[in-house]
Amino acid sequence: MNKYELALVISAKLDDEARTAVLDRAKEYISRHGGVVGETEEWGKRKLAYEIQKQTEAYYYFVQFEAEGETPNELEGRMRIMDNVLRYLVVRKGENDVFSVVPEKTEEAPAEEEAEEAPAEEVEEAPAEEEAEEAPAEEAAEAAEE
Repeated sequence: MNKYELALVISAKLDDEARTAVLDRAKEYISRHGGVVGETEEWGKRKLAYEIQKQTEAYYYFVQFEAEGETPNELEGRMRIMDNVLRYLVVRKGENDVFSVVPEKTEEAPAEEEAEEAPAEEVEEAPAEEEAEEAPAEEAAEAAEE
């Protein structure tokens, strides 16, 4: 059996009971096709990156499961026709793939990025100053011609 993760984006127009029913139906499809449902993680209501079916917010759920190779195709076929599922994605996890659904934030990375970005900003500002000096000279030349 392979390990998989199902990401579901469910419509925000639904009430709690309807969202739970959609999630339970997805888990039922996994079980029906010989899969074993594991941990389910709810991210809650989030703003979408772009509008989907005239909606700007949706609920995100992540379901981890183990199943045979045919199960993801069957599951995707069922998710495709469900009205309240805006988006879905089934991803196979590798044997050594140990990752958390929520990305971890490190304290050191932003400090290093700021140090690298500082010289780049200074370089960008220098040409802008030269352009600013050239612009009044060009305006003065145009005024003299008139």
